[in-house]
Amino acid sequence: MNDFFTFLVLSLFVVMSPGIDTALITKRTISDGRKDGYKMAIGITTGSLVHTFAAAFGLSAILMQSALAFEIVKYVGAIYLIYLGLSSFISRQKKDASTQDYMNSEEKTSALKQGLFSNVLNPKVAMFFLTFLPQFVKSGENATQQLITMGVIYTLLSITWFFVYVFFINYLREWLMSPKVQRIMDKTTGLILIGFGLKLAFGKQH
Repeated sequence: MNDFFTFLVLSLFVVMSPGIDTALITKRTISDGRKDGYKMAIGITTGSLVHTFAAAFGLSAILMQSALAFEIVKYVGAIYLIYLGLSSFISRQKKDASTQDYMNSEEKTSALKQGLFSNVLNPKVAMFFLTFLPQFVKSGENATQQLITMGVIYTLLSITWFFVYVFFINYLREWLMSPKVQRIMDKTTGLILIGFGLKLAFGKQH
C-alpha cells in the first residue's frame, strides 16, 4: 500500500472534522454524561465497520476483475472527495440546521443503538466508504483484504478520537464548539480533501 501514510493522515483529518457524528456525541455527552458519550462513539464506529465490510465485499470483485472499472472507481472517488472538500466551505448554517433537525427527530433511546443506526442508515457514510477506501487499493493484490484492513484502521482512528473528545468535552466544550474552531477545522479538512482529490484525478493511477 504505497499511499499508506497519506491514508492515515487523510483519515485522521476526516475523523476529526466536525459533522453529525461529532454533534450527536457532543449532545449525548452533555445531556447524559461521559458513559453515554462513550456508548454513542462505540455505536458510530461499529457502523463504520458495517460499511467497511459492505464496501469490501461489494467492490473487491469489481476492482479485481476489470482494470477499467478500477480506474472508473478511482476517478469517481476523486470527484467525490473534491465535492466533500468544497462542501466544507458552504455556510455552516445549513449544516447546523440539518444536524439539529436530525437530533430532534431522534427518540430518547440507547446511546449505542442511536450511534449505530445514525451511521449505518446514513447514505453519505456509505458513499464515503465506497469512494474513499478504494483510492488506496493496490491493483493486482487482494482487494478485499486491503479494504478491510483500511476500514479497521479508520475505525480505530475514529474510536480513539471520539473517546479523547468525550473525555475532554467537559473541559474544552466551549472551545471545541466555538464557530471559529469549527470553521477552521472545516476549511482545513476541505482543503486537504480537494488537494487529494485533484492529486488522484490528475496524478498517475495505480
